[in-house]
Amino acid sequence: MGPNALLLGVDGGGTQCRARLCTLSGAKLGEATAGPANIRFGLEQSFSAIRQAATECLGQAGLSSKESPRIIACLALAGASEPTHLAAAQNCKHPFGKMIVTSDAHAACVGAHGGRDGGVIVIGTGSIGWAERNGLHYRVGGWGWPISDEGSGAWLGNEALRRVLWAYDGRIEWTPLLHELFARFESDPHAILGWTSDAPPRDLASLARTIAEHISHNDRIAIELMRLAATHIDALAGRLIAVGTERISLVGGLASHIEPWLAPDTKSHLVPPEGDALDGALRIAKAAADGEFSAVFERAL
Repeated sequence: MGPNALLLGVDGGGTQCRARLCTLSGAKLGEATAGPANIRFGLEQSFSAIRQAATECLGQAGLSSKESPRIIACLALAGASEPTHLAAAQNCKHPFGKMIVTSDAHAACVGAHGGRDGGVIVIGTGSIGWAERNGLHYRVGGWGWPISDEGSGAWLGNEALRRVLWAYDGRIEWTPLLHELFARFESDPHAILGWTSDAPPRDLASLARTIAEHISHNDRIAIELMRLAATHIDALAGRLIAVGTERISLVGGLASHIEPWLAPDTKSHLVPPEGDALDGALRIAKAAADGEFSAVFERAL
C-alpha cells in the first residue's frame, strides 16, 4: 500500500474495544476506546464500535475518515477463535485498505512475547489459553460463555450469585460478600433469576470487582471463589506447559487478582508481558504490510 500506509490495531473484547493508529515506523497517531467488540455476541455492534474507535483515532491524527483506505488494520477480536464467527467478520464490509481478523488471544500472545514463542492466559470477561511454539498455535479453553471460560470474570460473577441463592436457601452461611450482592437485587432471589437469564458476560464480570474487594476482608466465599478460579487457570497453564510452553504471561483485567492464588508450578513459568493485545495487533498489521503475515491455524491440545 506504499509508504503512506497507516497501521491500526484493535483489541476487541466483551467489555470494550481499544484501537491505536500508528505510522509504518510505529509512531502513535491516535488511540481510542469504544463499546464491546465480541463478535460472538453481535457482529454489527462490534464493527460499529471498531469504526467509531478508528474514526476517533484518525481525528486525533488530524485526518478524516476519507483516509481509511490507507489503513492496514488488524482486528483482534473476542469470538474470532470460532471459524463461523471469524469467516463472518472477514466478510464484513469495512472501510480499510486491508483488514486482518484474528483472535484477541492470538494478538495478546504476540504482544506479550514480542512475536517470539510463548503463551498467554487471558483472564478478563472470558478466559482462554494460547501459545505459539515453533510456528504452531495452540489454544485451550475459551469456548465462550456459558459453556466455558472458567475462572473468568463472567464465571466468577455467576458463581457468586449461585452462592447467594444457596445462602438464601439455607444451604450455606451468609457472608458480607453475599449480603452485598443480594442487596443489589433488593434481596429478591427472583430478581437474580430474571437478571442472569439475560445478562451478557460483561455484566456478570462486573461483579468480579466486588469479589476482589472482599478478599482483603477475608470473606470466606470470596476466598473460595478465587481459589476455584485459580484451579481453572492452573488447568489452562498445565496444558500449555505440556506442549512445551516455557514462558506464560497472564493478561486481562483479573490477572493480578488471580495470580497470588495460582499453583507453584504455574507461577514458575510466569513472565511479565512485554506488551498487550494492541501491541500484538499492530505487530501483525506491520507483518501484513511487509507481506510476512500468514494465516493462523490452531492445533488441538
